[in-house]
Amino acid sequence: MRISFAERMKGMKGTSVRNKLFDDPMLISFAAGKPEGKLFPADELIPSVIEILQRDYQEALQYSDTEGIPDLRSLIAEQRMREAGVRTTADRITLTSGSQEGIEMSAKIFVNPGDVIICENPSYVGAYSAFEAYQPSYVGISLDEDGMKMDELEQALKAHPEAKTIYTIPDFQNPTGIVMSDERRRRLAQLAAEYEIPVIEDCPYGDLYYDGDRHPAVKSFDEEGWVIMLGSFSKIFCPGFRIGWVCAEPQILEKYILCKQSSNLQCSTLDEKIAAEYMRKFDLNTHIEEVRAVYRGRRDRMLECIEKYLPSGVRYTKPHGGFFVWLELKEEIDGGELLIEAAREAKVGFVQGGGFFTGPGHENYIRLSYSFVDEEQIEEGMRRLGLLLKKYY
Repeated sequence: MRISFAERMKGMKGTSVRNKLFDDPMLISFAAGKPEGKLFPADELIPSVIEILQRDYQEALQYSDTEGIPDLRSLIAEQRMREAGVRTTADRITLTSGSQEGIEMSAKIFVNPGDVIICENPSYVGAYSAFEAYQPSYVGISLDEDGMKMDELEQALKAHPEAKTIYTIPDFQNPTGIVMSDERRRRLAQLAAEYEIPVIEDCPYGDLYYDGDRHPAVKSFDEEGWVIMLGSFSKIFCPGFRIGWVCAEPQILEKYILCKQSSNLQCSTLDEKIAAEYMRKFDLNTHIEEVRAVYRGRRDRMLECIEKYLPSGVRYTKPHGGFFVWLELKEEIDGGELLIEAAREAKVGFVQGGGFFTGPGHENYIRLSYSFVDEEQIEEGMRRLGLLLKKYY
């Protein structure tokens, strides 16, 4: 068949997180950055679903507002945004199909072919997938233990006045697990206003802190409306609902609503009502505390196993929250080739690191996720990975 596809399809490719190697049921996989299904609050949700369908099934199964039902948007503003230190109202919230849709719509709204997106380097591989259809170029900003380097960011803003947006994951960043300091968050909001450039603050992990307290969102330091915050229930509640949200100024938010109308009209009315019912009847923060305790234990076990089983030359981050540990291996090790060997011979999986960077190279990095693997499997999987890596050290 001779089919003429749009030019934008040339740059689009599958994400490394969805690798066929991970389909092996015998694999201990540290690849999936997803929550533990056993932690979903099914006992509370099942009666709520039945009650909603019995009480107002005609409304629950019908179309609703593109921006989402007012009840849920109000609850998000009052509960989730307040937890992040952001004072806002329902009219500054619109719902999305997970934060992934918010990332894609951000590119649709701000980016023309060839435009510059400034982002952390490395950054979320799924964001690159969302951006690629709009054919941007990237300027990567280095990270240290306090997150994106603000001096390097300011240099990039001076060198690229044409840049359209800054994309950041300040909380327990994907893939590194690094958290941006409060001082840098404040500075990022200041730079956005000074250079008049929108910041896309992607915040799926902010509530998943295991040491200390929650950090205030970059949005909380935003005095002029340049920060657009993307939130999500996927990591803290139930990803199958596919409910995320955008918090932004009205003149920006209306563009997201237009994008939503042109693609899928709205999120699921039933799912929105279930989430709102849960948040009215139960304390979502109590549920989040329970899942934090589980993930904290898995994080601790993985870090212990890195010390116990992996060669001493492996460098790694020590995250204070989120789902990921980021490993830097010997420069001559190719993470893609190592993954094939690990999956076939050791029956262990991870995500190769090269795809998280804005440019080529960096193949000697791998990302490990501990969120979907119990502590016993973490122990065994890391033992297998350690035996494999010792061949290279």
